[in-house]
Amino acid sequence: MDKQIKVLVVDDFATMRKVIRNLLKQIGYENILEAEDGISALKVLKSQKVDLIISDWNMPNMTGLELLKAVRADEDLKSTLFLMVTAEALQDNVIAAVKAGVNNYIVKPFTAEVLNEKIAKILEKM
Repeated sequence: MDKQIKVLVVDDFATMRKVIRNLLKQIGYENILEAEDGISALKVLKSQKVDLIISDWNMPNMTGLELLKAVRADEDLKSTLFLMVTAEALQDNVIAAVKAGVNNYIVKPFTAEVLNEKIAKILEKM
C-alpha cells in the first residue's frame, strides 16, 4: 500500500481535520492537505494533484456530496479516490453517495485502524 499518496482532508471543523490528520499520520500517511469546505477543496484540487479526498458530508457552502459530484463531473479530477465521512449512517445518504461515485464511506467516530482498513480497500480496487 502506497503511503506516499497525497491526501486532502475536507471538514468545516478544524478540530476534526486535526483528528483525521493525526490518525493518518499514525497509520503512515505524511502527505496531507486540508480544506475547510468543498469550495476551498476544489481550489486545492485545481492547483495540485491529490490522490485521495477524505471529506465530511455536512459542511456549509458546499456539502461533501456536492463536492463528490463536482469531482466526478470534472474530467481532470473524476478518477480521484473519495472517502466520505459522516456522523449519520442514514441508508439514503449511503445510497446517494454510492450513486454519485464514492469509493468508500466511514461513520464518525472512527479509529486509526478503521480508517486504515477503509483506505486499504479503496487502494486495492485501483
